[in-house]
Amino acid sequence: MARFRLVDLSHPFSIHTPGWAGYPPVKVYYIQRFSSNEIVAQMIETPLHVSTHLDGQMHGIPGGKDIASFPLSRCFGEGVIVDISDAVGDWDVIRPQHITSRAEVRKGDILIYHTGYHHYYVGEREEDEARYFLRHPGGGREMAEWISEMEFAWTGVDCGSADHPMNTTIRRMRPDLVAEYERAKGVRLEEQFPAKDIFPMHRVPFKKEIQHVENVGGDLDQVLNRRCLIGVFPWRFEGGESSIARVVAFVEE
Repeated sequence: MARFRLVDLSHPFSIHTPGWAGYPPVKVYYIQRFSSNEIVAQMIETPLHVSTHLDGQMHGIPGGKDIASFPLSRCFGEGVIVDISDAVGDWDVIRPQHITSRAEVRKGDILIYHTGYHHYYVGEREEDEARYFLRHPGGGREMAEWISEMEFAWTGVDCGSADHPMNTTIRRMRPDLVAEYERAKGVRLEEQFPAKDIFPMHRVPFKKEIQHVENVGGDLDQVLNRRCLIGVFPWRFEGGESSIARVVAFVEE
C-alpha cells in the first residue's frame, strides 16, 4: 500500500483571521469556563469568507446550490499545483497560459495555482494585509471561460479572491485605488474590466458547478509544481453559501 505525506494547504483560523475587504471581523469568546460550569465552551461569529474557504455555488449565482450540495466525489481527487509566482505581481491579470506553460493540466483535474501572495497573509513572513486583499493578481473572463472548458473539479488560489480585485466590489469601496490602478497599468478600469462583467470568476465557472477555494496557504511552498492527490473538506452546511474548509495535499512517498 502506498504511503502518503499529508501537507496542510490551509491558513489557521483565530481572532486574528482577517475578513475579505469590508467584511466584519471574526469574534471568538468564551460562554463557559471551568470555574463556573466545570467545562469549557466557546462561541464564534464569523463571515464564511475568512481563512481558507470553499465558495458555494449560491455565493456567485442566483438560484445556485448551497455548500452542502457540493458533491463529496469532487472533494478529493488527482490534481496539479502550479507555481506562477515569478510571472505575476500586483494587479496583474492571470491568464490560462500562465498555467499551461508551466504544467500539464488535464480535464477534470483539481487545479491550485500559486501566486506567492499567501506570504502577505496575516501571520505570514511578509505580512501585508492591504496588499494581500487589495492588490493581488486575479483572473478575468478569459481565465473563467478556460476553467469552464477544462471542467475542473474545483480550483484554488492563494489570494483573497479568485477574481482580480479591481473587478470586485473593491472598485466601489476604494475609488482611490481605482485611480492608482489606472496610473500604474496605463489603462482605464472600465476598458479593462467593464462594470457589467464584474466577478466573472465567480459567475462563469460556478454556472457549471466548478467552484473555487480562496486563501489557500499553509505549507503550499512544499508542494509546488507537482501532481498529487488533493482534498478539500468543507462543512456539510445546508443553506450555507460557502464554508471555511481544510485543504490537504496527499503526496506519495
